[in-house]
Amino acid sequence: MGAPVIDYRPDLGVLVIGFIADARTFDAATFSEPGILPRAAAACRSLHEGPRFQGEFNMFERQRGYLKTVTDGGFRIPEGYHDHAPAIEKIRQALAVRDEGTVPCNNDLLAENFLDDGEKIWLIDYEYAGNNDACFELGNICTESRLSIDQLEELVTAYYGRRRASRIARARLYGIVASYGWTLWGAIQNAVSPIDYDFWEWTLGRYETADSGLRGPDFDRLLAEAQVDD
Repeated sequence: MGAPVIDYRPDLGVLVIGFIADARTFDAATFSEPGILPRAAAACRSLHEGPRFQGEFNMFERQRGYLKTVTDGGFRIPEGYHDHAPAIEKIRQALAVRDEGTVPCNNDLLAENFLDDGEKIWLIDYEYAGNNDACFELGNICTESRLSIDQLEELVTAYYGRRRASRIARARLYGIVASYGWTLWGAIQNAVSPIDYDFWEWTLGRYETADSGLRGPDFDRLLAEAQVDD
């Protein structure tokens, strides 16, 4: 589902990929257009059914790695971040109950990483690609583009071909986990990146999404639904 690979020079660390011409780049509002969510789900499913990647991507493990970097560097993180560690562990345990294995995922599907040529949706930017839970991909799409719960349900239902309460809950929980982990990515960038960009504001946005989900009134229900057999 990505751009074609033209050449790869491992000695130079250079990858040359084809240019996808005459395709529009999504933004968050694009997902509100009729028919877009099922097509996005189909694009994800096509990727997930393809050859596995060499590496793995697990946000629980990556978050711990980011946390070590933040701690070792003494970098600033949002106040109250550590308070959510027990709830994140509850999510990890709940998701382990109905684990269906991993598939090749992009893991960084911002709206801008969807390109539509009118016939096909292309997925680009595979910097964070690795084998992962399909519901992480779906949940991360939803949190990155601030999709509503109804939109998330439509995306997940289209992906699985029927409504599965456990997968909807799983995607919502993974969306929380994604935001919690990316918060630390933002904190690291805020401390070390030479790019002229407000990474702290970006960090706070991801943390607010995670915090809202972890404190939400349906958090316990999502934990329970993620463990049902449907």
